[in-house]
Amino acid sequence: MSYLNTNREAWDKRTKTHIKSNFYDVKGFENGVSSLRNIEVSELTDINNKSLLHLQCHFGLDTLSWARKGAIVTGVDLSPESITQANVLSRKLGIDSTFVCSDVYNFNDPEKFDIVFTSYGAICWLPCLKKWAETIVNCLKPGGIFYMVEFHPINDFLDGESYFHSSDPMISEEQTYTDSEIYEKSKICTWSHPLSNVLNSLIEQGMTINYLNEFPYSPYNWFEGLEEKEKGYFYKQYSKNNVPLVYSLHATKYT
Repeated sequence: MSYLNTNREAWDKRTKTHIKSNFYDVKGFENGVSSLRNIEVSELTDINNKSLLHLQCHFGLDTLSWARKGAIVTGVDLSPESITQANVLSRKLGIDSTFVCSDVYNFNDPEKFDIVFTSYGAICWLPCLKKWAETIVNCLKPGGIFYMVEFHPINDFLDGESYFHSSDPMISEEQTYTDSEIYEKSKICTWSHPLSNVLNSLIEQGMTINYLNEFPYSPYNWFEGLEEKEKGYFYKQYSKNNVPLVYSLHATKYT
């Protein structure tokens, strides 16, 4: 079984649902609402006139939101349907952008980037973070920045998944995380990646880690047992303590 074909088919199917969903609110986006959340907006600030590569960009809302903030954007995703929809939005709204249909490991652009960005629910679809980190480093200019914001692996562990990585995928049949009542299940392949693997894969490729931050909330109500304590901030407790739900990482390629 090819995990790429399996996940590509699932994401082609999900995109057709997501583009019409209230969760993604494409109409609001078309009217100027940004899809970016407070964490990444407050931490990744120096983006005006910078070239930004968005890995695993889905159908491009975050990519195009960065473009609205002044970045020169390229989005990459393995789903042809996602890239098609991203290009439709880009043309409709007149937002200058480039979208490329490719899996992360095979993406290569002779033009290097000032920033590589990835976010929320991305790396679980990748079997090997070593190859992921190689792509990031190969795509960055010297002095370039890698920034990611991602769901914390401890939440999946508390929900019964392995915290530690296995080369064998977790294969499941799942509905999408939005509008699931009108979406039939698809087979997907995912992998767990502990924080140590994320950090070490980047360090081994020569990246310097500037910071790692952890947050006791999610900006998305995607998981079971979340409580919205303030608007747009969803918390989960374990033994009366807040569970870390999101982390962010900022790193620099110096050579």
